Amino acid sequence: MPNKVPIQKYFENIKIKTGKTPDDFKKLAIAKGYFEKGTMKPNIKPAEVIAWLKEDFDLGYGHSLAIYHALKGDLE
Repeated sequence: MPNKVPIQKYFENIKIKTGKTPDDFKKLAIAKGYFEKGTMKPNIKPAEVIAWLKEDFDLGYGHSLAIYHALKGDLE
């Protein structure tokens, strides 16, 4: 059985590292033009968000992907 880290733990570690919550990242993503009519544009791919978060916030792949999924609104 795989050892899965709860998504909330990712968000806690991101907040410790950056001082930002998923809602804060959503506001930033809206300002970057990633959203339209309240949802993420379909042409925004995970790699683009991951590159942005790595460059601007020094987040790794897993943490960036968690933020991407939070932005997409596809977390349970």
